[in-house]
Amino acid sequence: MGHSITLRGNYVDLRPLEEADAEMTLRWRLSQRARMLTSGAATVEEQAAWIRSRPASEYNWVIALKDGTPVGMLSLIGVNEVMRHAETARFLIGEEDKVKGVPAAVEAMKLLYEYAFDTLKLARLYGNVASGNSLMVKWQIYLGMKQEGRMRDHYIFDGAFQDAIILGLLESEYRNESLPRMKALIDMARKADNVPEGVRV
Repeated sequence: MGHSITLRGNYVDLRPLEEADAEMTLRWRLSQRARMLTSGAATVEEQAAWIRSRPASEYNWVIALKDGTPVGMLSLIGVNEVMRHAETARFLIGEEDKVKGVPAAVEAMKLLYEYAFDTLKLARLYGNVASGNSLMVKWQIYLGMKQEGRMRDHYIFDGAFQDAIILGLLESEYRNESLPRMKALIDMARKADNVPEGVRV
């Protein structure tokens, strides 16, 4: 089932995806919010089998609040330590109502980036986002990703073709652009609540 590494933040943790998460993650994947993720399992049994089959080159995490409440998922796949790159994937906040006022999405991505660049010593991250998912494209670019290309008619969603927007992030861009911006967003959320860092759950 891949790696069993937990990444801990001030607001959320990334804990390893487990087979027991099959029903919950399937519900997220079948929701309207996930309609622009590539299709996968259709039943809990298929989702559990998919979780069991994850290779060692993948890190699949559940995003959990500090009290343990699961709110989403995020993956780092195709990790190539020779070429020093990997793909960010399967990012989804499945419990939007539970993360209001909490910078869950930003800190989850920050934890993933830190692990990729500081621990795995990767030089590059990349990913594809459906062109119709414009909010995700804008958000990833805001956090430092660069648009590197476009694969035309790469996906079919709701019976219509969509392009895949190719995004990439180099280590220098992560350190000079992404990390300061993510830290600022997380700090803004903390100050908005006037809560000391590491306390809010």
